[in-house]
Amino acid sequence: MAAPAYPAWVGRWLTGQWRQKKRPPTVRPTRSLVLADKVANRRETAGEATCITEMSVMMACWKQNDFNDTACAKEIQIFYDCVARAEKERREKEDEETLSPQRNLTSGKVNKLLRRFPNITRYV
Repeated sequence: MAAPAYPAWVGRWLTGQWRQKKRPPTVRPTRSLVLADKVANRRETAGEATCITEMSVMMACWKQNDFNDTACAKEIQIFYDCVARAEKERREKEDEETLSPQRNLTSGKVNKLLRRFPNITRYV
């Protein structure tokens, strides 16, 4: 007596070959999956420009007085005071950011942390 002829998919289903075709391909990384010892050095986003009006008043005064500093001493002092005030505010803001870790770390801070806590490449 001859064996019944089953469709080809039944043979694959019985041997388990149907599972292999539906499985996603295995991913083999080209490098080891560990953190690098440093990150790329990225510039921080530029902050807003300060003291623009004071600088434009100072330059207009220079232009009117043929770039004579003595005639524009008051405008120059106002500009320098504005720059000092803006620098002080920037430092205070920077100090606040270091105390509260709410924002992303800069690349320099990340590199410093990675140097302090390097990857373990060998077991002791």
